[in-house]
Amino acid sequence: MGQRWLLAARDAPARLLFPRPCLCPIGRNREKARAVPDTPKTPLLDQIRFPADIRRLPEDRLPELAAELRAELIDAVSQTGGHLGAGLGVVELTLAIHYVFDTPDDRLIWDVGHQAYPHKILTGRRDRIRTLRQEGGLSGFTKRAESEYDPFGAAHSSTSISAGLGMAVARDLSGRRNHVISVIGDGAMSAGMAYEAMNNAGALDARLIVILNDNDMSIAPPSGAMSHYLARLASGRTYQGFRDIGKKLTSYLGKGIDRAVTRAVEHARGYVTGGTLFEELGFFHIGPIDGHNLEHLVPVLKNVRDHGDGPVLIHVVTQKGKGYAPAEAAADKYHGVSKFDVITGAQAKAATNAPSYTKVFAESLVREAEEDDKIVAVTAAMPSGTGLDLFGKRFPGRTFDVGIAEQHAVTFAAGLATEGYRPFAAIYSTFLQRAYDQVVHDVAIQKLPVRFPIDRAGYVGADGATHCGAFDVAYLAALPGFVVMAASDEAELRHMVRTAAEYDEGPIAFRYPRGDGVGVEMPERGSVLEIGRGRVLREGSKVALLSLGTRLADCLQAADELSAAGLSTTVADARFAKPLDAALVRRLAREHEVLITVEEGSVGGFGSHVLHFLATEGLLDHGLKVRPLVLPDEFTDQAKPERMYANAGLDRAGIVATVFSTLGQEAAAARA
Repeated sequence: MGQRWLLAARDAPARLLFPRPCLCPIGRNREKARAVPDTPKTPLLDQIRFPADIRRLPEDRLPELAAELRAELIDAVSQTGGHLGAGLGVVELTLAIHYVFDTPDDRLIWDVGHQAYPHKILTGRRDRIRTLRQEGGLSGFTKRAESEYDPFGAAHSSTSISAGLGMAVARDLSGRRNHVISVIGDGAMSAGMAYEAMNNAGALDARLIVILNDNDMSIAPPSGAMSHYLARLASGRTYQGFRDIGKKLTSYLGKGIDRAVTRAVEHARGYVTGGTLFEELGFFHIGPIDGHNLEHLVPVLKNVRDHGDGPVLIHVVTQKGKGYAPAEAAADKYHGVSKFDVITGAQAKAATNAPSYTKVFAESLVREAEEDDKIVAVTAAMPSGTGLDLFGKRFPGRTFDVGIAEQHAVTFAAGLATEGYRPFAAIYSTFLQRAYDQVVHDVAIQKLPVRFPIDRAGYVGADGATHCGAFDVAYLAALPGFVVMAASDEAELRHMVRTAAEYDEGPIAFRYPRGDGVGVEMPERGSVLEIGRGRVLREGSKVALLSLGTRLADCLQAADELSAAGLSTTVADARFAKPLDAALVRRLAREHEVLITVEEGSVGGFGSHVLHFLATEGLLDHGLKVRPLVLPDEFTDQAKPERMYANAGLDRAGIVATVFSTLGQEAAAARA
């Protein structure tokens, strides 16, 4: 089961408890203690397979169960890697919800599914929790196909209130009485979609419970016993009864009086508990309350469950990384981690001689910004993920983190561009999908020179289908006037940053994958590429491999194997999906028998544009054999990247196999 450890039990701050040799290790004893750490004892958790088992426990044993659940979570994620900090922060909240509500009949929706690891352990998936984010294993996010306890898949944030409202309305239309609980947090309330849903819920007066998991105290911390008392009072019979009396008056005094009475009640309550934006949107607001105190959480949830109607928001303050000292001390609270040593918190890092593409982008942008004070950077709550934390340290006044608000990020960048600035809106491929309307209407139609560095383009390994950057070439290259580039290595990425910085004729995007580069030598500063011009790396006469992006290295390896089999092979790097290098494509088509396009993107992308060009030019009329290699037309679950490429036929072996199958018997004979 790997390295494990014990946590303090009930009614005490969670902390590590090691045997004495581990507390004061010296010399060989220290190494021995770390090599054979204690297995966490989880006798109470061992009795829990489904939430119904939790509900059979006495309430005073929940803190003990929380300590064991936290220990199990840390031990499991230490072996798999994944999102740890958010899950540590919701251990008590997860237990309280499943203890009070009748899940899965009561629908529980986790906004941003990486809060849901404790939920997975408690809902019949503990025996598979150490397969988390691995091929054939559990998803790192909630997933409907995985469990009936996951009523809605959530990997992109800020969707839970909308989905929950839909479920609540469906419940009411069907005459059912179950509860719907949406847990939103980890920054997800910074997105406009959450407020759109709340506005709709308030207008419908639907019975919906929203729990705001405020895990960075961005709104307000709890204020001790008085806050707890007011929260319990407001959620219980006294206030709900007062509210009901106001509603009953309407049967005698009419709807106009109902509105006046309701507003008067809420206004009076505001003097006691403080009015909030949530109440203005039509929600009954409770809190803030301490999300790690089960003696506070459970009674409030019971009161909300048993009394009142209409939408309710419970503001719960939690600590991200709670109960694990290395996470609590880390700046990111161990938001996302690789495998790590439980005792020290040290994370395993893959040995590499190449920098990550993200770092290359960030350093290149800093270099360009040193030369041009009009360059500014925009991120949507992902400064470290996109590398803009490095830019922000160098240029804090020119760096803008707008929160989880990709739509706003794009239009904000468009506004900057209208005033002569050169904005780089660095957004993951999968997240940029959320702002497509803004890309079309606010940027492309107006021909504004917004730069789009697109990180995580292509497969993303353990994060699976929800974070795979499959579609950006297809959805951007379809737009008139858009320039779309893809870097084949670190040096090319540096050139593309420089090219985007210098390009003012309209929108321009460049994509690059997750992970490390291939180790090529890079110039100190990139060069400006000629727009729409590719390059040829190897000349041949029979087979042409035309690559877009980082599959170029596999194309070169495939060319070696094909040449050894007697098939003279050209390898070209398109660089641009749009505009196409028409002269290059035309030459490859005319001078070769087989043309294979290779890209780490979906159907409808680069290969489709090449085929369209060949068809309209009449270059398919003279026996040219063309095969586009793209990502499979499916949503691919998590696996190691090399396995994903192999399964997609995008590695060396897949490219070679495609060439041989295209040439048929002639190629088979040559290979023999």
